[in-house]
Amino acid sequence: MALDPNGFRKVIGSLAAGVTVVTTRDRQGEPRGLTATAVCSVSLTPPLLLVCIDHKADCYEAFQDAEAFAVNLLRDDQEALSHHFARKDARKFEGIAYRPGVTGVPILPGVLAHVECRIQARHPGGDHTIFVGEAVDSGVAPLEDGRSPLLHFRGAYTRLESRLPGDPS
Repeated sequence: MALDPNGFRKVIGSLAAGVTVVTTRDRQGEPRGLTATAVCSVSLTPPLLLVCIDHKADCYEAFQDAEAFAVNLLRDDQEALSHHFARKDARKFEGIAYRPGVTGVPILPGVLAHVECRIQARHPGGDHTIFVGEAVDSGVAPLEDGRSPLLHFRGAYTRLESRLPGDPS
């Protein structure tokens, strides 16, 4: 007997997760993206990570057709950007700065870190598809920036309260 969806959501919501914006390009070359917390490393050799995308996401088809994606890890002061990419709207990139990565997918400036991946596999996962990507490029903001990650916990945004390793303060 399976746990009901609401009970499962409560349990999984108790696992603090980093907030990301996952980006790609659609068939016409237009940038597409969404806010996601279902992101996880899979392997160091080769460097693989996975992203789970809901079949009802407005940009799901773009990811299905894509060859690459980028995961942009948001800073603790980028809650508005998270809300922006959580909207159901194909025009999420209007007024949003980005640069093309090595695969051409959008990389957002000023994020805590990013990793760009070539899609290696797609797996069914209930009402989501699990996209496995091999990392081909990345970048990390310097610790001197003093920023910590934006987190999601029990249905709300949260931030780290303690000093980060390497934080000069």
